[in-house]
Amino acid sequence: MPELPEVETIKRTLAPKILGKTIYRVEVYLPKIIKNVSVEEFTRCVVGKEIVALKRRGKYLLIDLSGKVTVTVHLRMTGKLLILPKGSPKDKHTHAIFDLGDLELHFNDIRQFGGFSFEMPEIGPEPLEDEFTPEYLKTKLKASQKNLKAVLLDQKIIAGIGNIYADEILFEAGLSPKRIAASLSEDEAEELFKAIRKVLTLGIEYRGTSIRDYVDAENQQGSFQRLLKVYGKNGSLCVRCNNVLIRERHAGRSTHYCPHCQK
Repeated sequence: MPELPEVETIKRTLAPKILGKTIYRVEVYLPKIIKNVSVEEFTRCVVGKEIVALKRRGKYLLIDLSGKVTVTVHLRMTGKLLILPKGSPKDKHTHAIFDLGDLELHFNDIRQFGGFSFEMPEIGPEPLEDEFTPEYLKTKLKASQKNLKAVLLDQKIIAGIGNIYADEILFEAGLSPKRIAASLSEDEAEELFKAIRKVLTLGIEYRGTSIRDYVDAENQQGSFQRLLKVYGKNGSLCVRCNNVLIRERHAGRSTHYCPHCQK
């Protein structure tokens, strides 16, 4: 599932290709990918508009069009946005094509959970922006009786963190995913804040994590998977203490961690 670093990478690879382009035509092959409005209404609102800005909020890509129209793209599990030459053939998982003149933007999605809308849900602050502070995080932790894995995955508390980066953040901070958030000391909360910033920044620097489906808008894989220390490594030895990593289910998700050095 594309998380903050993956969506940021997609945004950065799309921007130089599509900013300033006009949407001349939209073909939608799977109507359910258009959320909350009809395909006809969606098409009417975007065709003829110029792409004036690309933004990201959490795991959402925001495409600003002329006429004060914003399209929200949520890639969900397996969604992809690919820039391709004009007239490129669609494959069986291509559910929409945006004609941009000399280029096409293809939306592919094997599991069909992603899509487009004109709405943006309420989510928490961006963890790499100034609005996300140690004080904000400490306040949210002290108020929560959830475990740390659940807090990191809660998009209303922090925007953009998913399963992979949550596991890596908790390992970096030396904290167990089972720990109750309110139990953290001031120093532990500071370490968690620093780990969030460090791991997500590295994720962007390495252009995301490609384990199964993720590629950027130029169909290139990321390389953060080479830096993973716990995610998907249950049964391997911990790089920090040489004990065996385990996998358990927390916050409804498979969770990978070291039971020895994550406290």
